[in-house]
Amino acid sequence: MRNFMKALGATAIAATLAVPAFAQDDKTITIGTMGWEDLTPIAGITKKVLEDKGYTVEVEEFSEWGIAFAALTNGDVDIMASQTDYVAHDYWVKNMDKLEKISPVSHGLYQAIAVPSYVSINSMDELAANKDMFGGKIIGIEPGSGLMRDAAAAVEAYGTDMELVEGSTAAMTAALDSAMSRNEPIAVTIWEPSWMMQKYDVKFLADPKGVFPAAQSYYLIGTKGFSEANPAVREQLASIYIPLADITAINGAMNEGKTMEEAVADWTAAHADLISRWEAIKSE
Repeated sequence: MRNFMKALGATAIAATLAVPAFAQDDKTITIGTMGWEDLTPIAGITKKVLEDKGYTVEVEEFSEWGIAFAALTNGDVDIMASQTDYVAHDYWVKNMDKLEKISPVSHGLYQAIAVPSYVSINSMDELAANKDMFGGKIIGIEPGSGLMRDAAAAVEAYGTDMELVEGSTAAMTAALDSAMSRNEPIAVTIWEPSWMMQKYDVKFLADPKGVFPAAQSYYLIGTKGFSEANPAVREQLASIYIPLADITAINGAMNEGKTMEEAVADWTAAHADLISRWEAIKSE
């Protein structure tokens, strides 16, 4: 995925929108993105749609929200997709006077604790009484992530008396795969959209105390003044909406060996009618 995003940048012409003084409907657009499996498909599809309309598009990948928002507020990138409701809420609030929401582009991001569908329990408040079933452990991902922070809060809120195991996404996935291949119980921290939700038959545990945030929306956001200076681009962007299931499917295709570029090209080819309706909306 990282190689794909670097390739996108290498094949695009250097961006001319380096400062918020936009040229009217400039033909070069720079998209910022985090190198995550939910955001890169949004960047890839947006890039493809804009390029099909004659724009030169560069994609720049960031490793941290702070760096990404700094680049956006400085005008080093023009637009990016972000979950301003929760995941990046602090960065949005801090910089919103210099930014603008262009349009929602997807909805449904959710992250919590899940178990295989064959496990009998269905709610977080059942974990404490069944902790031995899971060896007293919940298998987590990278320490410091928002999901692990919320999972730790949930462990405490529900009094599970279980160890939240820090590790990595790869280690969690391997543990999940191993347990499910043997039809054994396991509790993991996981999120949607993810190819894992497509590959593995798992279910999120209900969260009656509301510790985990509700499903979140993805917004295309831009440097303040971008929409006014680029009305045609703004109308095209506002027409794009990618269902969460399609983001998951693109990630599944990548997990099976396709590059992001191939997966996005396949998706746009299979959804030509939908994309033509985006064009019709833009033209109204």
